Amino acid sequence: MWQEKLAENAEISTMMIKDIEACRTWVSDKTLEYIATALKTDIYRLLMPDTVYEEEINKTIQNDLENITLKIRQDIDLTLKNALNI
Repeated sequence: MWQEKLAENAEISTMMIKDIEACRTWVSDKTLEYIATALKTDIYRLLMPDTVYEEEINKTIQNDLENITLKIRQDIDLTLKNALNI
């Protein structure tokens, strides 16, 4: 279903979409442009590995910030504890 809709929006055949998905055909720069336009995205995003998605990047950033915040809180707590014991 989605393949047919993408093919229609990209103005290419459904078989071409299926062949691209199955790695049975080479994709021209023009076809990539049509697909990217149909998907309302940048061409380079079509070439990114499956493991690199904005959602995953955002989760990684969020986790990193949470870890940094935790470390800062621990450092502050330790500093305050040491200051109160002096």
